[in-house]
Amino acid sequence: MVTRKHPRFPVSLSSTLVHKDHFRHAGSLRNLSAKGCLVASIISPFTGMQLTVQLHIPGEPQPILIDNAAVRWSGSAGIGLEFLTVAPLHQDRLDHMIQQLQGKTGLQ
Repeated sequence: MVTRKHPRFPVSLSSTLVHKDHFRHAGSLRNLSAKGCLVASIISPFTGMQLTVQLHIPGEPQPILIDNAAVRWSGSAGIGLEFLTVAPLHQDRLDHMIQQLQGKTGLQ
């Protein structure tokens, strides 16, 4: 069994995956944690690939930008990403979103 450092929360959010401006592809976030996410997508990036991720939050004009995320696994269940670099403003927004999700689920 895998022990996680950060709880995952089920979500249904749009996202955009970007690789060095070579491709931009829409994805759908299925779960989110403070340090990563699961994205459903038709692409199959290789493990270790580095991506920029935009998390599109309903009602917010700008996405949360994850400057650098690493693909930890990819398969039929989706793409597992670890967040490596997030600018402070976007980190604050991500932290706020995680706090809201914790409040809804009661998980700590």
